[in-house]
Amino acid sequence: MLTSDRPQLLTPPQHDSLPAGGDDPARFDCKEAWYPVHYVEDLDQAKPNRFTLLEQDLVIWWDRQATQWRVMADQCPHRLAPLSEGRIAEDGLLECPYHGWAFRGDGACDRIPQQPPTGQAQQSSRACVQSLPTAVQQGLLFVYPGTADRATKVTVPVIEALADDPNGWVMLNTFRDLPYDALTLLENVLDASHVPFTHHKSVSDRANAAPVNLELVESGKQGFTGMWEEGPRKGTLGQQDTAFIAPSLMWHDLTSKQFGRTLTVVYATPIRKGECRVFARFPFKFASKIPATLIKLTPRWYSHLGQNSVLEDDQIFLHWQERFLEQKGGSTAFARAFYLPTRADSFVSELRKWVNEFEADPFLGQALPPRLSDDALLNRSQSHTQHCASCRQALGRIQQIRLGLAGIGAIALAASPLLAALTTSSLWSSGLTATVPLLAGAAWLWLGRIEQQFYQGQRIPQRNQPSRRRQPS
Repeated sequence: MLTSDRPQLLTPPQHDSLPAGGDDPARFDCKEAWYPVHYVEDLDQAKPNRFTLLEQDLVIWWDRQATQWRVMADQCPHRLAPLSEGRIAEDGLLECPYHGWAFRGDGACDRIPQQPPTGQAQQSSRACVQSLPTAVQQGLLFVYPGTADRATKVTVPVIEALADDPNGWVMLNTFRDLPYDALTLLENVLDASHVPFTHHKSVSDRANAAPVNLELVESGKQGFTGMWEEGPRKGTLGQQDTAFIAPSLMWHDLTSKQFGRTLTVVYATPIRKGECRVFARFPFKFASKIPATLIKLTPRWYSHLGQNSVLEDDQIFLHWQERFLEQKGGSTAFARAFYLPTRADSFVSELRKWVNEFEADPFLGQALPPRLSDDALLNRSQSHTQHCASCRQALGRIQQIRLGLAGIGAIALAASPLLAALTTSSLWSSGLTATVPLLAGAAWLWLGRIEQQFYQGQRIPQRNQPSRRRQPS
């Protein structure tokens, strides 16, 4: 364990609490931890919602009898039909789509329509569905997939700075299902040195690249903390502190005189081998009120379009990169597979050491699935839009507006002869006849480009786009 005079960022367990990862000091059990599975604002209380956590298929639903979100195994004990294909019945219970068996929030079976009135089969333990512990914190629904009795004693991993001052921050949020492991995502975000190159033109610039001298402050089973004294943009912004809270949370904390305090927070929720869901959160305390006002005025769906583009800066090569690592022996062989000669890779190295030392790979020994095509890797509809309430709503409105614009243009063209006959000024009527369809068509095309962004990302990232500057002759 490394020590430092700097304040420690890893919160020690309280006397009545239990550590995440289980009690074995030599092993981190990834099931014994809380994971976010959804932003609450994106969940529909009127129907069941599907999610997969650590290869376990789950159904998320609103229990209006207990007024809380429930998460249960997505299998009816009768014939194993997915409960997520069912409905919330009139009495508020979760009803199986196959034969109508209904379940209470604790997983107990309430009724079996096929049995006679005197039957008691619903009281059998075999009629129950596993119900997992849940918690709602900072707008996220968390699930505990491990031993249920431990859940209330294991701390839910929240953003501590936000908890200390919940009303003092303005925040951007996004999420997406990514086609690579949660550990690959964490490794990528912990690596601050990739930002000027990978995200050139999107959120950074290659000109900002400089030596990155990272320092590890403390490390152990519960994660590690570190610092970058000089900080990004060649030291112009100040020191950046980093924390990894095992097994799925990390953040960078940066305070500068120019911008105020900025956090880059990432939760990496493992779905299955080669797939995870990222929850990216960006809390800000700006030195000026203007940026905060602009963020508050920006529609959530619009910011998601831009944030999807940033995620896609890494998407394709990370999908390939982890397969190259697998071919070279996987995480246990990272020191041979990777050439890490500078301190810029200190946090990447520490993450891999943590995984190996505490046997923390949740899918150890499993092979990655086959590579996906570039089109599949850049598919936004399945990885984000269909799960995001604000993007679904915006897409529906854009499609309705485009349909209306098409109708206006068609009507204007069809009515042009009649309009010309009824007006005395041929110049005025011809101008109006031409202008309305042109404006409607231009708006239709512009909205069409926005609509496409809900479905698919751009194959050539901004960093590789041709420069507009003229090359010297």
